[in-house]
Order: sequence, then C-alpha cells, then structure tokens
Amino acid sequence: MPRDLEPSLSLRERKKARTKAAIQREALALFHAQGYEATTVEQIAEVAEVAVSTVFRYFPAKEDLVLSDDYDALLVQAFHAQPDGLGPTEAVRRALGSVLADLGADERAAMRERATLALAVPELRAALIGQFAEAIGLIADLVARQTDQSRADFGTYASAGAILGVMISAEFYWVEHPDSDLFALLDDALARLGAGLAL
Repeated sequence: MPRDLEPSLSLRERKKARTKAAIQREALALFHAQGYEATTVEQIAEVAEVAVSTVFRYFPAKEDLVLSDDYDALLVQAFHAQPDGLGPTEAVRRALGSVLADLGADERAAMRERATLALAVPELRAALIGQFAEAIGLIADLVARQTDQSRADFGTYASAGAILGVMISAEFYWVEHPDSDLFALLDDALARLGAGLAL
C-alpha cells in the first residue's frame, strides 16, 4: 500500500490494506520463484496465511495479483492539487512526479516485478488491454477538469490517449532496459508530449 494513503484510512481500512499488500507481496515472490502459470491461488493463500476466499476478495482474478495497485487514487489526488492554468499534460507530469518521488525502494522493486511479469506473460498482456481502457477514462476525467471541456468530447479522449500512450511507452522501454529509471523516463515522455513530441 502506498504510504501516502495510510493517514487517510481508518484502523479497519489500514488492516485490510496491509492484508491486501501482504497477499500481493507473497504472490509476487511465488511468481518470481516458480513462474506465474505454475503458481496457484491456493499456494498464494497458504503462504500468505489467509483463506483462498480472502485472496479472491481482494483480487477477483489471478491476474489482479499482478496488475492491481493503489496508485490511481494518489495520482488523482496529486492532480487535483496542481495549480490552475497548467495544461493537462503538464498537470499529469507534475502529479505523477510527486507520487513517484514518495515511493520507497521496496515499492519501486515491486513495481518493476509487476511490470516485467505483465509484459512477459501472455495472459497478463491480454488483461492489460482492459486496464488501458480504464486508464484512458481516468485520464479523460482529469483532462476534462483541467481544460473545462466535456469528458465526452473526442478531443478530451484523444488527449487522454496521447498521455497514456507516452506513459506506456516509457514503461515498456523501462522493462526492456533494466538500467533505466522509470521515473525519469515518464517525466521525459510527458515533457516531450507537452512540447509536441519533437525528436
């Protein structure tokens, strides 16, 4: 669970968030050790010391153990904190930078592990398509707010798609180049988009 979310949660919500994070952590360790396909939800539940039904309560499908995170809420919160007058791309860039700057080493390592798995396993790559559709909707909401345009306007969706597209390209490059810095890549990608994508 991102640390920035903890202060806003009740004790019960914090316990649930810690349980969810522990399940995902144990799942990632098993996926790393024996492969995604070879790992069962039953094994994950046993190692995490929870019931199988508990795993499915937090992660309705096996792929959610890799693809699910809590960063969208932080991004939206950081976006709303940006000053008026910024273009939507720059507002997303600054919001993303503030969220990623607060991630600890463990969170960064888990993010890389999840991204690597998502791009390597065909089942997970297919599930990403659904996530991309949700992400465009989320970013379209932010773009509409920042520009006072309708969310239903095609220009809003096209802008959201462009923002998501450069972010995805940064993540793909990061996975293929392990020595690169995801946060620098995302910042560079959004800066390039804001400047018209000049090479």
